[in-house]
Amino acid sequence: MKRKIKALSVFLVFIFLIMISGCTDQDTTRDTGTDETITTKKVNIGYVPWDGEIASTNVIKLVLEEAGYDVEIIAVDAGALYQGLADEQFDFTTSAWLPLTHKSYWERYGKKIDSVAVNLEDCSIGLVVPTYVTIDSIEELNANKDKFKGNIIGIDPGAGIMQATETAIDEYGLDYELVASSSAGMASELKSSIMNEKWIVVTLWSPHWAFNSFDLKYLDDPQEVYGEADHVETLARVGLEKENPELYQIISRFSWTHEDIQSVMADLADGMYEEDAAKKWVENNPDKVHEWIGEN
Repeated sequence: MKRKIKALSVFLVFIFLIMISGCTDQDTTRDTGTDETITTKKVNIGYVPWDGEIASTNVIKLVLEEAGYDVEIIAVDAGALYQGLADEQFDFTTSAWLPLTHKSYWERYGKKIDSVAVNLEDCSIGLVVPTYVTIDSIEELNANKDKFKGNIIGIDPGAGIMQATETAIDEYGLDYELVASSSAGMASELKSSIMNEKWIVVTLWSPHWAFNSFDLKYLDDPQEVYGEADHVETLARVGLEKENPELYQIISRFSWTHEDIQSVMADLADGMYEEDAAKKWVENNPDKVHEWIGEN
């Protein structure tokens, strides 16, 4: 009988240890029975792998790590980003181009997503060519199709700028193929063409390091297919503010300038690793970082 009791005791201790281990691995918010809550320090950030969003996501990652958070960043296309926020797979993103570029995603998922704050103002999208190209309007593209080889070089297929360009092709009756690529692929094609002074038209946006590196111009858009300038917005999953008010306040304060973001983007374009480029900016801007964290 004693052996059975001893064996049962060992078994119960074993089960208890497993339960404790499992609890320590979980990251949840729980009610303490008072006005105080214990919040997770683990954060998942979704982002679209455009140069600007790579820059902002890696910078906010380092800022949150300095504030004591365990941060995971996950690159997805725009549609998956909005769906992930709506389904609470991501805690937040700094990658939302609104109200125009990501309009269709916001219309589909916006009721299930929390709009936190604008983090970057005055962001334009459109069709861009090198300044040596002797046309100035989208309306002139068809007459110069051969010089552009009938291609508009784009980025990832799910991007809002690609949807806008499909609309532009229809609205202007362009006899062009929109070639899907990636942000890096598009930039590589642009750089190669400029080195050889070839004509090229690409989907591009501001801010972008390419405007610092090359002489470029937007083609006029008289039908305003690409609309007015967007802003970049921080979005969060519903419930984050209540569950983790400290984190929410940090991401609410996150805001920077074109000069800030383009300095990180330029380092990325020069081949610096993403974390290193972000670290360089963070180290050079301690006052802004402390302001975001709430230490000023």
